[in-house]
Amino acid sequence: MSGGPAGRRSPGEPEPWGGVSPFSIKTKLGALVVIAVLITTGLMMIAMRTATELRFITVFSMIATLLITQFVAHSLTAPLDDMNAVASAISHGDYTRRVRENRRDELGDLAQTINRMADDLEAQDRQRKELVANVSHELRTPIAGLRAVLENIVDGVSPADPETMRTALKQTERLGRLVETLLDLSRLDNGVVPLRRRRFEVWPYLSGVLKEANMAVPARAGIASGSGSHTRTDVHLHLDVSPPELTAHADPERIHQVVANLIDNAVKHSPPHGRVTVKARRGTLPESLELEVLDEGPGIPRSEWHRVFERFNRGGAGASNGQGGDGGTGLGLAIARWAVDLHGGGIGVAESERGCRILVTLPGETSVPS
Repeated sequence: MSGGPAGRRSPGEPEPWGGVSPFSIKTKLGALVVIAVLITTGLMMIAMRTATELRFITVFSMIATLLITQFVAHSLTAPLDDMNAVASAISHGDYTRRVRENRRDELGDLAQTINRMADDLEAQDRQRKELVANVSHELRTPIAGLRAVLENIVDGVSPADPETMRTALKQTERLGRLVETLLDLSRLDNGVVPLRRRRFEVWPYLSGVLKEANMAVPARAGIASGSGSHTRTDVHLHLDVSPPELTAHADPERIHQVVANLIDNAVKHSPPHGRVTVKARRGTLPESLELEVLDEGPGIPRSEWHRVFERFNRGGAGASNGQGGDGGTGLGLAIARWAVDLHGGGIGVAESERGCRILVTLPGETSVPS
């Protein structure tokens, strides 16, 4: 009943043999004391039988004890030196260094902990670099477009008519959506978003969400979305709520984020003239809710299900049908998971005969208040 790979314990896992591993540092130090006592006792018995002077016995005993102590001390300090070198490299930004995990004692557990810390720091550093690259890429296009429009107006190339200003407004709206996405990410990290739960009717609420998604298309056509607003005009959105009088108890604003981002993702990966269906059903608990968003796209391989809601994971499904390369930030599904987690619910990819099926469960009034 091991807590990790064969021959290795997980930190915090109870030690066998009454709580002390036969390879632990405590055992080694105890064995060192026992061996030193046995050597001294043995030499004393030899001295008594051979009439050897006590001073020679004392010198021999000290030398033997020092040699054994030096051997044990080296086995303990050598990995500490290795850990110190790795920790120093990590502190200077080198997250590729790792400590050798070839021990089965407390130092082996410490080596595993340091390596896990290095893995986490490396992942965070990679995400930080990806964030800078993604944000720079996303902001460059609307800023360049807005600058071109304003320069044309200033230089007299284009008049400041409603059509020209409407183009500038579109670029400004995209900048606003990108900034809102970054603010959501900041709130996600800091955990400062309170929930404002209330009871609402699901059918008119979701109808409004889908209507907003459809109305956003003509106003934003040709502009890649930052979060939660698709730009495909050939995909049909369908709502299925049963029973029609279904109600739920949640934060409508956060659920809007969830549904809008799931619709956005589903539309991006839908085939031409495809169909995206939003289903709502009553859950097992009072005022609980089950939401499904289904598309007709290529779906997600089971091996990728656990990565769907990771930050900056844009996926590759859409690229196959030419619909996925919209330059999105890859944060929409991560924000959806965050909003569901705030409610104490669950979100994940579910089995589907065709396309991708995302299932959201909200616990209703039984959820823990935030």
